[in-house]
Parts: sequence; structure tokens; C-alpha cells
Amino acid sequence: SDITNPQDTTGGEGEITTKEQIVALRNGLYSTIRDSQENWYLDLLVLTETHADNAYRGTSGNELSSLEAQSQDGINKNIARDWNSFLNYIVTANRIILNIDGVPDQTLTSIERKQWKAEALIFRAWIWFDMVRLWGGIPLVTQKTPDVTADNIEEVYPQLFPTRNTVEEVYAKIIEDLESAATDAPSVDNQNKFLLSKAVANALLAKVYAEKPVRDYAKVITYCDKVEADGFSLVDNYGDLFFFDKNTNDVRLRNSSESIFEITYPPGSTSWVWMMFGLNEADKNSTYDWAKWITPSRDLIAAFNEENDVIRMNASIIWANPSWSIHYPSSNYPFMYKTRSNLNSVIKIRLADILLLKAEAYVEMNNLNEAANLVNQVRNRADLGNLSSTITSSKEKMQEAVLKERRLELAFEGQRWFDLVRTDKAISTMNTLSQRDPGRIQMLPLTEETILLPVPQDAIDKNPSLIQNPGY
Repeated sequence: SDITNPQDTTGGEGEITTKEQIVALRNGLYSTIRDSQENWYLDLLVLTETHADNAYRGTSGNELSSLEAQSQDGINKNIARDWNSFLNYIVTANRIILNIDGVPDQTLTSIERKQWKAEALIFRAWIWFDMVRLWGGIPLVTQKTPDVTADNIEEVYPQLFPTRNTVEEVYAKIIEDLESAATDAPSVDNQNKFLLSKAVANALLAKVYAEKPVRDYAKVITYCDKVEADGFSLVDNYGDLFFFDKNTNDVRLRNSSESIFEITYPPGSTSWVWMMFGLNEADKNSTYDWAKWITPSRDLIAAFNEENDVIRMNASIIWANPSWSIHYPSSNYPFMYKTRSNLNSVIKIRLADILLLKAEAYVEMNNLNEAANLVNQVRNRADLGNLSSTITSSKEKMQEAVLKERRLELAFEGQRWFDLVRTDKAISTMNTLSQRDPGRIQMLPLTEETILLPVPQDAIDKNPSLIQNPGY
């Protein structure tokens, strides 16, 4: 039987009958994640950094320009490819979720069944979480569906993309699946952080409960505590998280003590996404040969400078002299510097993110001291002093301080847009940005409606039961 496309479309018994097939599906799930560089990393950075205040588009092109200008529409090709890819990731996870319990092969133990199903549930919930934050209500596909191909697209779209569930329904399902996965998922493996472990489920639950539709700050703190209880610790030197060591010709850290989930690219695996940002430090012949994406913005650079945050700025941004001057003079041009080689990991969740999220929750619960301790822990690692008492004695100033700390700590890690939206700061930040940032292209005003992305028109054309978001 065909392992790559195993779902049963006849309505009879499924074809997945052996442990070997399930192992192949599980390997396929992790391969899918490793190969998600275009959609779940590169494009996601456009949606979270360029579409926010941290970056310019880099190279020209309508798709990137419209996202920088807040003028995206339903025919944006990048938004369409991400919508389709994310829904295909759901299919990949569903192959395991919908089949593993019924496999008759008894060499597949009950522990394996529970753990591997939990891993797939975590990935599916994570993709839904990104989708619901980007598009609002989405179709919750929880039954067997074939992959979309050019040949079957007309027939498959209505199955793959039924009507959109409400935001509340999506969050309820995400929470249900993550809570069940947090029980059954594998424990943290300090040698392998490319594992959808219990800690990943708990970290995602902490993030989910910070979002407005299900907001519960006590639960945010509870789930952050559960993550911390798994023994993560901040690495001593912030720069080491992204450092490529030319002496060993490898990254300095892979699977670090801080890393909760990272997609690793050890020697022999194929990572190409570095080329979208800058040089490959593993290749001494690598050059700045085209304009790249995710060009650091003047506004972000000013935020680093204002804080005198040299360590994190130098880990996030590198200056060079390319042959072009699209956003800056070519004599001193900044590039995104967190993915420096084909061997660098994509770090999706790390402890500093969780500590600052916990600080955010403590501020909202009026425990400013506890929040300040957490922020100071992260600041001190970057050789910055503690927050002043003027800040730590004011709830409003602490809200600003946590948001700013997240910006500087997590720049180019796919958080900024979500942070601005979650804290109700997106509209005020983006609609005053051109006054602060002369390098920004002209933007349309951001509205409550255009905070969400448009549903791709192509998807609506094929499935009229999908309704476009208001504002598009």
C-alpha cells in the first residue's frame, strides 16, 4: 500500500495495518516539519516581522510589498500558498491521528500509539493556532482527506475546506487536543529538541491561554510553570543560540538547555532558507548576491540602540556592503542574522519566550514584582541592568516594558505581530510607524478588520462555503 498517501477514500477499512507504516508516517511528519522552511518559517517571518514593525520587505515583489504596506488582498500568492500548505500539514498530522488507534499490528505498543498520536495532535494544534491568529475562523478538518493535487483540486477542495468554524470552536479544539497531548506526549529529550514533547504542548497551552478569545492568565502561569518544571535553563550567552563556529564549521549550540522546540539541520540535511536572509557562514564562498528578505527596520534598530542592547542587536542583525541600496545605503546595509548557515536550527520556542509570556501574565494579574524578576532575568543575560523602579511600580509601564523586552529578545523569531495583536497594540503601533520610520513604504491604515489576513480568493472560488473576512 502507498505509505505517502495512505488515507482510505472508499469508506471501507483503512489501509494502514502495520507498525512499519505508522513509523513511516511519523518520520513523514517530522520530515514535513523540517521541510516547512518556506511556509512555516520564511513566510511566517514576513507575516510576523515585515507585516509588523521589525522588518522591511527586503527584495521587491508585490506579495511582500503589500504585506509591508498593510494592503494585502485575496490574490496575494504568498498568503495563498501558506493557507494551502498549512491545510496540507493538517492532512499529514491527520494521517497519524485518524489511523493509529485502529492499527491491528500488536507490535505497535499502546505507549507508542499514545505518544505518536500526541505528537501529531501537537503539530496539528500548533498549525491551527497560527491559522486562527492569522485568519480568524478556519475549517477544522478532522476527517480523512486526500492531498490536494492539480488533478483532484475541484473534487477535493470541498472535503478539505468545509465551512469555517468559529474562532471559539477552533480555540476549544486546540485546547482539547493540547491537553490530551500534554498527558501522552514523550518527555523532553535533552539530546533532541526536535521532538513534539510534553513541554511543547505545555508551552503552546501557555501561549493559547494568553489570547483574547480564551484568555486566562492564571492558566498561562500554570502552563509556563509546567514548562519550567521540565528543567530548561537560559543559556549563559545569548549570542550562542545563533552562533556559527568557523573553527568547528558547525553551530555552537544545537538542542540547547533553553530550546523547547527547534527544527535541527545537522550535517547532511537540506536547509536552504539561510539564502533568503544573508550569507551561508558554512560556505566561505557565499556572497550577498541578491536583495534578500526580512531587512531589519530602522524602527527596530532604534529600539535596540535606545536600550543600548548591543548583545541582542549583534546576534539579530549583521551589517554588510552589498551592491544594492533598496532600503539603506549599500555602504552599511543590515541583514537578518538569526539563520546564518545551512546548519543553523530554526528555534520555534525557547525558554526566554515562556519567561516573558509569564511576566506578561503576572503584570495583568498585578503582580509587578514577580513580572519584573522575570524580565530582569532575561535582560541580565543580555548584560542589561534591571528595570528601574519608575517602570516596575507602574502597571502600564510594565506592560510596555514586557512588550519591548519581547521585541528585542525575540526579534525575527516569528512573534512580533502576534504580540502586538494580543496586547491590542497593533493598530496604535502600525498607524504611527511611518512617523517614526522613514524607511517604511507608504502604508494603508490598519483597522480592526485588516488585522486578519484575507482568505485566498482561489480557495473561495473552489469552495463557495468559505466566506471572505470583512474588510477584503
